[in-house]
Amino acid sequence: MKERELRRSMAVFPIGTVMKLTDLSARQIRYYEDQELIFPARNDGNRRMYSLNDIDVLLEIKDYIGDGLNIAQIRKVYEKNKAEKENKLSKSLSDKEVRRLLEDELIRQSRFNGKADTSFGHISM
Repeated sequence: MKERELRRSMAVFPIGTVMKLTDLSARQIRYYEDQELIFPARNDGNRRMYSLNDIDVLLEIKDYIGDGLNIAQIRKVYEKNKAEKENKLSKSLSDKEVRRLLEDELIRQSRFNGKADTSFGHISM
C-alpha cells in the first residue's frame, strides 16, 4: 500500500471531529454504519475511529442524498463500484498467465507463417 493511501486509511478521528468536518449528526453517521456504507475502526475502548477515507465516503453519501438518492440507491452505487473494482482486479493477469499467453501467441504466429518452429522453448521474463 502506498504511503499516502496508508495515511488516508488510518483511523484517527473520533466521531465528534467527523461530525464537525461533515456537518452530519452522530445519529446519521451511526445510521450509515448500520447500513454498511461505512466501516469505522474501533479503538481499545471500543470507540469508533474514522479515517480520511471514511470522511470522504460520508461526504459522498451526503452529496448523494442531496441529489435525491435514498439509502437503497446509494448502496447500489457502492455495490456497483465494488463489483467493478473486483472485476478489474480479477482481470489483471499474473506473470505466469502473461507468459503462457505470449507462448501461445508465438506458437500460433509461427504456425500461421508456415513455420512450425517451436525451438524458442519457454519464455523467461
